[in-house]
Amino acid sequence: MPADHASRRAALRRLLADRDLDALLVTDLLNIRYLTGFTGSNAALLVTADDDADESRTVVCTDGRYLTQIAAQVPDLRARIARASADHLVGSAATPARWGFESHIVTVEQHVRWAGLDSPLTLTPAPRLVEQLRMVKDEHEVGLLKAACAAADRALADLVAAGGLRPGRTERQVGRDLEARMLDHGADGISFETIVATGANSAVPHHRPTDAVLAAGDFVKLDFGAQVGGYHSDMTRTYVLARAADWQREVYNLVARAQAAGRAALVPGVDLAAVDAAARGVIADAGHGDLFLHGLGHGVGLEIHEAPGIGQAATGTLACGAAVTVEPGVYFSGRGGVRIEDTLVVREQGPELLTLTDKTLTVV
Repeated sequence: MPADHASRRAALRRLLADRDLDALLVTDLLNIRYLTGFTGSNAALLVTADDDADESRTVVCTDGRYLTQIAAQVPDLRARIARASADHLVGSAATPARWGFESHIVTVEQHVRWAGLDSPLTLTPAPRLVEQLRMVKDEHEVGLLKAACAAADRALADLVAAGGLRPGRTERQVGRDLEARMLDHGADGISFETIVATGANSAVPHHRPTDAVLAAGDFVKLDFGAQVGGYHSDMTRTYVLARAADWQREVYNLVARAQAAGRAALVPGVDLAAVDAAARGVIADAGHGDLFLHGLGHGVGLEIHEAPGIGQAATGTLACGAAVTVEPGVYFSGRGGVRIEDTLVVREQGPELLTLTDKTLTVV
């Protein structure tokens, strides 16, 4: 199923009409990709609110390096060629209009430069309108997310089957091994620097791999993801090497129960803070609430962290079609920690699990 960029732009136009904006100047490259399919490194897009069926007034602008690429990737829109793409669109406006701009992206310097142009425009901050649309994934996007999650699942299965998690290897060696296997299984790239954390390092939520050596009796925490077609997967699994102590089984089972509660709370329309509370309450009731050091999850898509955020201070509700993570953790400083994370899509009939690697406590 190809991406329907025209429908996405039509949805944006409805948001512009609601805000009495004549157009939106889009300068975030990921938002431009979402709305057009263009993947170059320089572009600006003007989406007009009252454009007709052939979108004759909507225009994308890039520089000469992408002359061929813009024609191939965005054949349905009029293109202009200018190095300073956003400046060109603002400076070439000929009639008074009220344009929104992505004020969460545009720099102060850029805005001052626009204000100095001889333009009849009124420029109005209009932050995160496209991100609002991006929260709900269409089936094309879900397909890419599934492919990214599958590449990660298969890579982890290969790593474990090959004995890649064994005493004597370093965190860096395991991380590089896992990343290479994701590429072997069809990933275009990795979602972020792979987290491999062994022993006491597993108690650091975002530990960066070092030359620390895996040892028998260690927790080994792997947080990683693959990228396919610009879309990211995100998964965390925690293993025990060689033998598991009673305390390790206890904390693992606690986090597993909390993660199951968080997944079950993914119901369309639920308060985001309530989803966090469903999982956090399980850990707090066990007396370890102070050891759950971060939010429960986040949206995932063209960015590895995007809206909605799921945490104690989150506002708003969960939309059907949102792709989110659920990733509770308990971290005993100096000793070790557990995090279990999945990527899921919120559905009316219950959340759809995209990361399929088993979550039973596994001793390797």
